[in-house]
Amino acid sequence: MPQITKTALPGMAALALLLAWPSLSAHAQNASVKVGSDKEYGKYLTDGDGRPLYLFTLDKQGMGYATPSSKCSGDCAKAWPPFAPKVPPTASIDVKSELIGSLRRGDDSMQVTYNGWPLYTFVKDKPNDEPEGQDKHGFGGEWYLLSPDGKKIQEHHD
Repeated sequence: MPQITKTALPGMAALALLLAWPSLSAHAQNASVKVGSDKEYGKYLTDGDGRPLYLFTLDKQGMGYATPSSKCSGDCAKAWPPFAPKVPPTASIDVKSELIGSLRRGDDSMQVTYNGWPLYTFVKDKPNDEPEGQDKHGFGGEWYLLSPDGKKIQEHHD
């Protein structure tokens, strides 16, 4: 049996992500994870349109063998829409593709994760504009931007 090496994992993770997605339509929206920047917060993840992506502190981060899970549904998901594109996301060159994953939500959609954190947008954010959702409190938890390294951004960037 062949051994799995660390160098093989990114390709295998991408294949697993692709196979898990429910529908692949040639007409579906293009989804990508990119890096934006702001003088106050530094570099952070965005969707393909430049909207900031956030983690929710009540969610379960999938690390090692732990499966990620989302605690945001109903009114929470209206204010903080899950990043759940119709196709598997692509990663820009400054994003670590091996940190991209997914989880299946209760409505059977696939939500994108990064470093095990389920990702969300915020309804008040506009593409390529200052993040409005950073360090917000709501729905029992807190919301934070993620760095390209997959860590939550808590403090202001100097």
